[in-house]
Amino acid sequence: MSGMVAWFQGLHPVLQALLATCFTWGVTALGATAVFVFKTINRKVLDGMLGFAAGVMIAASYWSLLAPSIEMSEADGGSPWVAPLIGFLAGGAFLWGVDKLLPHLHMWGLAGEEEGIKTSWQRSVLLVLAITLHNIPEGLAVGVAFGALGAGLPSATLAGAVVLALGIGIQNFPEGAAVSVPLRREGMSCRKSFWLGQLSGMVEPVAGVIGAALVLWMRPVLPYALAFAAGAMIYVVVEELIPESQADKETDIATIGTMVGFAVMMTLDVALG
Repeated sequence: MSGMVAWFQGLHPVLQALLATCFTWGVTALGATAVFVFKTINRKVLDGMLGFAAGVMIAASYWSLLAPSIEMSEADGGSPWVAPLIGFLAGGAFLWGVDKLLPHLHMWGLAGEEEGIKTSWQRSVLLVLAITLHNIPEGLAVGVAFGALGAGLPSATLAGAVVLALGIGIQNFPEGAAVSVPLRREGMSCRKSFWLGQLSGMVEPVAGVIGAALVLWMRPVLPYALAFAAGAMIYVVVEELIPESQADKETDIATIGTMVGFAVMMTLDVALG
């Protein structure tokens, strides 16, 4: 184990980010394998899983991204809140723009409730695009974390970046199932449902490499990039995950899932990062 850790530490940060986001993509694919076991998924279970994912993302946004951004801004001699504020709002604005342009359909959405540019694409494609939209900031966050490590940010540690990737991976498992199982329920084959489910996570390695490379090549943007990833993730949580998990009348399970997800990610980040 120690030899593997030493090997990983010796890799270039961009390659570290690539491997870490390939792991998060792999967990998405693992979640999508649920389609080979279940044709349907209980609404309460799905709400709880979505709530859990929301809690993980909220905790990661602060401890893994915003807090280091604030610390770095202060260490650089500037105002501790300007760069985090600008980056955070820019991340939300970016996802808002993508949300308005990219055709997609929410998990419980009905025909005619598609968002983004009008298209004749099938419902299955629109569902996958909705989850893909979630995964862009997640991959970016992991990439920026490894880029911060390579850029020499004092508060950035390999353990912290790995914990972030682990947390994102944990919440990707229910997301993979949340895509593939509903597609199977609508009559799609198991193999195609699995393929589309794991496909939603493929964007994470791309976003991860871009995030890591950006902060390494342009060191001054690091505080902005960290906060940008946090803002993008919070936008996804507020716009997508929490509303979808709370759409049913019985909201307690989704709320408990959010609390548990937040507690798990907070514990991982503080205890191990």
